[in-house]
Amino acid sequence: MTRFADRIAVVTGGAQGIGAATARRLAAEGATVAVVDLDAGRAGTVADEIVASGGRAVGLGCDVTDADAVTATTARVVETYGALHVLVNNAGITRDNLLFKMLLPEWESVLTTNLTSMFLCCQAAQEHMVAARYGRIVNLSSRSALGNRGQVNYAAAKAGVQGLTATLAVELGPFGVTVNAVAPGYVATAMTAATAERVGSTPAEHQRMVAEHTPLRRVAQPEEIASVIAFLASDDASYVSGQTLYVNGGAR
Repeated sequence: MTRFADRIAVVTGGAQGIGAATARRLAAEGATVAVVDLDAGRAGTVADEIVASGGRAVGLGCDVTDADAVTATTARVVETYGALHVLVNNAGITRDNLLFKMLLPEWESVLTTNLTSMFLCCQAAQEHMVAARYGRIVNLSSRSALGNRGQVNYAAAKAGVQGLTATLAVELGPFGVTVNAVAPGYVATAMTAATAERVGSTPAEHQRMVAEHTPLRRVAQPEEIASVIAFLASDDASYVSGQTLYVNGGAR
């Protein structure tokens, strides 16, 4: 497929997990992808893999919680490639703790990285998308937005992503820009592996436990989430906006 031929895409948090899988998927379908991550070296590694596979990509280091850095990185992409068509806001962290033990820095760092960064990236991108009268923004929410023990900070941020998404769809829709969110359930990534270790389990054991309570009886792979992101970022979803799509194997 070449749904993204001549499209320029930015994927934040692109050095691993869902972000890396999304960068690879968009590139495989023809996009030129800026793989953006706090760790420039790891972003470059993913970009190099894409190029080695015949795609077009560049790795860029950027702290997406820094407004000036986001503006500069967005401008660099547009200056280099002439446009910005797709933005995937995937960067995120966890700092899990129960409410009575959670420290203010744990709350603030998760809200800043998982929610404020999306505001900054969307604000920087919309200038170019509005001028072009075209854009696709996909934000990563989570099933945890519905509430998850030990994740009051993460759940609040991911619920905020859904409100941000719905509002931006209203504001940017008249300019041909769609804004949607994807809310994954449990995905086999480094982040969920760290969660498993935090609760005294191994990643494999933790995945088996989650799978037992999931109708499809397994956890998701990053590529399965990337395929949904790619749909929402494509013209196949040209009349879909303001939506949050849960991708969680049928869990309720």
